[in-house]
Amino acid sequence: MQYDFNFAGLLPYWHTFLDGAWLTLELTLASTVFGLAIGIFCSIGSRSRYRWVNRICAIYVETIRNTPFLVQIFIFYFGLSSIGWQMPAAVAAVIAMVINVGAYSSEIIRAGMDAIPKGQIEAAECLGLSRPRIYWHVIMLPAFEKVYPSITSQFILMMLMSSITSQISTEELTAVANNVQSETFLSLESYIVVAALYLLLAVVLRLLFWLAEQVLFRRKRVIAQAQRRSASMGNVAARRRKAVGRKLPAVTIRG
Repeated sequence: MQYDFNFAGLLPYWHTFLDGAWLTLELTLASTVFGLAIGIFCSIGSRSRYRWVNRICAIYVETIRNTPFLVQIFIFYFGLSSIGWQMPAAVAAVIAMVINVGAYSSEIIRAGMDAIPKGQIEAAECLGLSRPRIYWHVIMLPAFEKVYPSITSQFILMMLMSSITSQISTEELTAVANNVQSETFLSLESYIVVAALYLLLAVVLRLLFWLAEQVLFRRKRVIAQAQRRSASMGNVAARRRKAVGRKLPAVTIRG
């Protein structure tokens, strides 16, 4: 079996692929920003002293996490249009992605908040800090620092899941590949190019998230530097003790 790749046949469509990649980034950015905001408020609500708030947050999270993402998109695009609430495909895709990201990021952030020691919160209360300051400086920031790798991985996963929105004709990368291969009959080449673009977007997003981590979590970087410095000083001290031990003469004790 022999197959001749013809990537040159896709060159006239390079701007179409770029438009699809740009729309994919827009969908990812919108779902990340608004979904993270929903996730933060929902994680705080799940720890509220009011039971009805806990139940609303729990119902929302469990409903979204236990239903397929494709079905959620169909509900917003086809389901709402059947009762008169019509919206563009891109808008329905953004709403579904935001709600999905909010539910998953809520659980991730809540796990980080539960990992904060109670003694740390009690110490902040003894210092007279207000409840909002305790939540932000003592609970939220350390919790977000703990779960940052997990939550950024969720954002990248949602960028890849945006390919499902092609089912409602959202002109993102996968939909672009479907259109291009139907015109050129270069199916393998089209999907290889799209896979490479998804991989490139994922790598770029991981790099941006890493740079954001270096800026946002300076305390973590300072602690890591101090640990490395302490480890290097310990190694130097061990080598000095070993060198002094070699220089000392052997002492024989006679009975």
